[in-house]
Amino acid sequence: MFVTIVHVKVKPEFVDDFIRASEKNHLQSVKEAGNLRFDILQKEAEPGEFALYEAYADKASSAAHKQTAHYLEWRETVASWMAAPREGIPYKGLMP
Repeated sequence: MFVTIVHVKVKPEFVDDFIRASEKNHLQSVKEAGNLRFDILQKEAEPGEFALYEAYADKASSAAHKQTAHYLEWRETVASWMAAPREGIPYKGLMP
């Protein structure tokens, strides 16, 4: 299993827009071949901070996600809403 946890900081005025755009991406991502989980988490104490937990069967499935129309649309849509560049940290999933 290949997991990426993406940390995102969103400008306060775009939090609701970010959630809507991310939901649209989530709904398509969970349909992808090789997708095991695609969770969107919002930090309770800091509503503009998010973590995206993306689990795929392997690196190839994760890489394929980054070529999909819905991901590319999400990436373009949310880019100007971020307070800082997003940070994706890869992990090797050992146990679900």
